[in-house]
Amino acid sequence: MAMEEKTPVTLGHRSRTLTAEEIEKLSDDKETVSDFKQRKLEEEAKKHWDKFYMRNETRFFKDRHWTTREFEELLGQDFELPSKATGDQPTLLEVGCGVGNMIVPLIEEGSAFRFLACDFSPRAVALLKENPMFSKGSHRAFVCDMTTSQLLEEVPRESVDIVTMIFMLSAISPEKMPTVINNVFSVLRPGGMVLFRDYGLYDQAQLRFKRGHKLRENFYARQDGTRAFYFSEEVVKSLFESAGFQTKENSYVTRSTINRKEGIDVPRIFVQSKFVKPQARYLMQFADGV
Repeated sequence: MAMEEKTPVTLGHRSRTLTAEEIEKLSDDKETVSDFKQRKLEEEAKKHWDKFYMRNETRFFKDRHWTTREFEELLGQDFELPSKATGDQPTLLEVGCGVGNMIVPLIEEGSAFRFLACDFSPRAVALLKENPMFSKGSHRAFVCDMTTSQLLEEVPRESVDIVTMIFMLSAISPEKMPTVINNVFSVLRPGGMVLFRDYGLYDQAQLRFKRGHKLRENFYARQDGTRAFYFSEEVVKSLFESAGFQTKENSYVTRSTINRKEGIDVPRIFVQSKFVKPQARYLMQFADGV
């Protein structure tokens, strides 16, 4: 009797095809962290991020000088700011600002935006407020839990031109992501834009997780208690369009991080997107039987 041939298993997407070893590693990592530990990580999320910034202060993340290259809207190009119609100062809100690694370089470059900055970590916000480049302007930083209605207590509805979400949404439990995006939708002016970049599916950081760190599909806990979700293009698009946004751009971007000490080239995958709040949003409610 002829032996049945097994069809080779392939896994990946257009930006990365996984090796057989990587497929095996992901396939074997099926056991998830206990419900008790998952609840504890959720309850202590703020504490873990606060400890992160107390330990690293402003030293961990490099300043993001690349943002104006990737998002020309930050330079006022290729995008008609909604505030122009009213003569108001253009306003940018960064959600998950950390210690200001994106905002401060923009201020140094002479950006015309008034910056609002919020973060889950009180320590991160305090460090940003201490930065002389930030404190000398009319900018404002505040602590905010984006998974609640707290943002709407701090920022008026439809008052912001651009919202940036740079490596922020991945730290949120997947079931709470829609609430975050709905809050962002509420504070954006009609015609305003979200600039988004976060960890992509099968990024090397995802493949490095060992057993015992998986919370659920594509969602992991790091050693320090912070968490990370790895997005596909489709998941990001669905999240934002479900909240009422229109997709302008949404794609994987690939980069390489060179580890010179170990002599290896680490492939990085991110999802980078631009979403626009429509000028008019029509909601139709139908009565039963209509």
